[in-house]
Amino acid sequence: MKILVINPNTTRSMTDKIAIAARAVARPDTEIVAANSQNGPASIQGYLDVANCVPGLLAEVAQHPDVDAIVVACFDDTGVDAVRTLVNVPVLGIGEAAYHAASMIANKFSVITTLSRSVPGLENNLMRYGLAQKCARVRATEIPVLKLEEGDPATLFKIRSEIREAIGQDNAEAIVLGCAGMADLMAELSAEFGLPVIDGVAAGVTFAEALVNNRLSTSKIGAYANR
Repeated sequence: MKILVINPNTTRSMTDKIAIAARAVARPDTEIVAANSQNGPASIQGYLDVANCVPGLLAEVAQHPDVDAIVVACFDDTGVDAVRTLVNVPVLGIGEAAYHAASMIANKFSVITTLSRSVPGLENNLMRYGLAQKCARVRATEIPVLKLEEGDPATLFKIRSEIREAIGQDNAEAIVLGCAGMADLMAELSAEFGLPVIDGVAAGVTFAEALVNNRLSTSKIGAYANR
C-alpha cells in the first residue's frame, strides 16, 4: 500500500516532521510518500491562506497518480473536497480524522490550535462533520504555525498551558492537536497529562489504511463526480 501524505504549504521542515509522524504509525507494508506544495503560502493560517494553497496542492497531487490513498496534512482540511473530486482513491483530511478519532474514545474533547483567526474555520468544519457537540472548545495558543518549527521551549509551555485549561475548564477527556506542526508532540503530551492526545497525521494514516484494506474509495456518483 502506498499513501501520499501531502502538506499543502511549502515549508519542507514541516513536511519532514509530518513524514516522521506518518511512518511511526504506518504498517510495515505501507509506503509513506511525503510531499508538499511547490507553490503557495509557507504556512496556512486562516481563510486567505486556505484559498491560496489549493492550486499548488492540486498540482502536487497530480504528480502522484499511483498512490492508494491520500492524506492532506493541514488541520483546516484544506482542499480535501477538491482532491476527492480530482482522484478516485480515498482522501482524508487530518482535521476530520482527528475529530472522528477523538469522538470514538472520549465524550468531550478540546482542540489546541495556533492563531485565533484559525478558530472559526475549525469550528465550521466541526459543524459540517456533525461533531460540534462533541467538541468542548477550540483553543488558540497564538503561536504562528512556523514558530512550531523552531523547537522553542516557550512554545511548548503555551501548548501545555492550554491543555491544562482544557482539562480544568472544558472538562475535556481528550485533546486534539490542531496543527500538523504539532505532530511530534502527541506521545509526550499524552504521557504527561494522562489522557489521549490525538495527532491528525497519525489518525489520518491509520484511517486511510483501513479504507484501503476494506476496498473503499471515494464515491463518484454525486458531489465528487469529476465527469
